[in-house]
Amino acid sequence: MENQITTEITNNLFTINNLWMMIATALVFIMHLGFATLETGLTQSKNTLNILFKNSIIPAIGLLTYAIIGFSLMYPGESFAGGVFGFAGFGIGTDAAGLTSSYNIGYTYWTDFLFQGMFAATAATIVSGAVAERIKLSSFLIFATIFVALAYPITGMWKWGGGFLDTLGFYDFAGSTLVHSVGGWGALTGVLFLGPRAGKFVKGKIHPIPGHSIPLAVIGVFLLWLGWFGFNGGSVLSADPGLVSLVFVTTSLAASAGAIGAMATSWTFLKNPDLTMTLNGILAGLVGITAGADLMSPADAIAIGFIAGVIVVFSVIFFDKVKLDDPVGALSVHLVCGIFGTLAVGIWGEKAGLDQLWHQFIGVISVAAFIVPFTAIIWFILKKSIGLRVSAEEEYSGLDIGEHSMEAYPEFEKVS
Repeated sequence: MENQITTEITNNLFTINNLWMMIATALVFIMHLGFATLETGLTQSKNTLNILFKNSIIPAIGLLTYAIIGFSLMYPGESFAGGVFGFAGFGIGTDAAGLTSSYNIGYTYWTDFLFQGMFAATAATIVSGAVAERIKLSSFLIFATIFVALAYPITGMWKWGGGFLDTLGFYDFAGSTLVHSVGGWGALTGVLFLGPRAGKFVKGKIHPIPGHSIPLAVIGVFLLWLGWFGFNGGSVLSADPGLVSLVFVTTSLAASAGAIGAMATSWTFLKNPDLTMTLNGILAGLVGITAGADLMSPADAIAIGFIAGVIVVFSVIFFDKVKLDDPVGALSVHLVCGIFGTLAVGIWGEKAGLDQLWHQFIGVISVAAFIVPFTAIIWFILKKSIGLRVSAEEEYSGLDIGEHSMEAYPEFEKVS
């Protein structure tokens, strides 16, 4: 009788854990709609269809490439070359019930794959916003495919797949570095190879190019905040009530503090409470807490989120001053605040200390040392072969017409 009860409890926990992970997967999936609406809102109306097309196709590319090769690169079962690389073979598959998984025995293999696959596609979405409004669709899609298939899973394996960073003691709970900074480094090299949008920097002066729909941007940020409950909460890798609840709290407090930090900073230094800065402050807080959401107290989360909100404002200003054109602030949110959030694990929370801070620093540098040259090579080859930028005429008239021969708002009166 006792064995039967124990078995029933075990089976019930397995079902509950698996159900929560599937819900978390769905929440991460909805983040792609958030990225699509945020990016659309912060760019010009003449490029809306192009932005939506990229954000619609990225999840499809991400899941397919992750199924074909990425999942086996990220979770190879064993690695070689000092924990730098491993490969379990092409494709995905397990027993009929999907119950075998080397890494996460608390839920099914299929759930494990899908949850991890949603993360993979997110990294490419980060790049999309930074290179928006002037990149060729074909070039971006080729880049995104290679990026998700190879770059993201290889660096992800270094920690989450039992690679050398995991052995070292590097900690990244849900991806401040392994998702956000990975996407941010790829975005940085893309911006460098592409150059700024026409009219952004003229005669040494910065000319703002406003987005066409702040309401869409606001909707996007709130969809992302909602999805982050799955992004961080799902990274508990079980339905543990105490830990999932804590992660929800730290995630929300950091986002809230990020909003306040960005609002206060923009109001003080830019002389107005800038809504777009505040929106990016929310995202900065979310990215900042992601590496250590399970380790932080509420007070720690507020401190991390607030500082990230301050950082993102000055980072946006800095990138403009050095003439790196990032239409949506992706470099500031995902790269800069991703680095900050990763280092924060060594400053606040349960793992705080100089040794941990050093491990976090090594993790940041290691990922940068791989992603920067890897993505630079891809961008360089694309630039020399099929080209990266659309023509000046296409950029002026809009990528919707130039790349798709369609318009997102065909009924609107055109103003020359």
